[in-house]
Amino acid sequence: GQKMAKVGCRIYTKVDRPEPELVRRFEDYAAADLDDCMGRIASMDCGIKPFNGVKLLGTAVTVNLPSGTNLMFHQALSLAQERDVIVVNAGGDTSRGVCGENMIEIAKERGVRGFVVDGVIRDAAAARAQTDFAVFARGAEANAAFKSGSTGEINVPVAVGGIIVYPGDILVGDEDGIVAIRPQNAAKVLQDVKALTEKQEANLELIKKGVSDRSWLRKMLEEAGCQIIDKAWYEDEA
Repeated sequence: GQKMAKVGCRIYTKVDRPEPELVRRFEDYAAADLDDCMGRIASMDCGIKPFNGVKLLGTAVTVNLPSGTNLMFHQALSLAQERDVIVVNAGGDTSRGVCGENMIEIAKERGVRGFVVDGVIRDAAAARAQTDFAVFARGAEANAAFKSGSTGEINVPVAVGGIIVYPGDILVGDEDGIVAIRPQNAAKVLQDVKALTEKQEANLELIKKGVSDRSWLRKMLEEAGCQIIDKAWYEDEA
């Protein structure tokens, strides 16, 4: 039979990518609104920050990197397809930049939409200057990664910024953060986020007119047994 894959040194070439049309439907939605529709627990850690204002939208190709190396990142570039986002678990390591301008340019050639790195990059100025390629990472560092590294994995579930990203997940990211939506949950999340944004837009209109309903606040305070006292604090001390 087939030889078993070596755990910790595996490259899976197949990704179950969702239909591009399904991914595109997420274009207009903010990460915060999507997170609201996913239990408010779906966003990556805020330490993984955007380097430019390009919205992140694409399908996950995942990489597990040993600290300070980027051999598997290079290999992921070779496997990535149009509309993919390369998501890298570098263990949050900030000692070596695992990608830079050259890798960004290679990725763009292939139609890749962005990088998400739980670690650091180099060539921050080049990342900032992008107008059609999203780059998210914990920061920049001049020390480069080594291309050595006899281990690492591609297209397995990875832990990135405190959430799990599966190969083929739909990634949406902006200045508030990044969420990963499993394709099988996409239809429901889209339905919910559409309803939520419509409701929010209506509420914002009321706020701007100065007529929004804030009665829920008083009610919650009363339920908590909180007293509202019509005095200055020191009058109670007397």
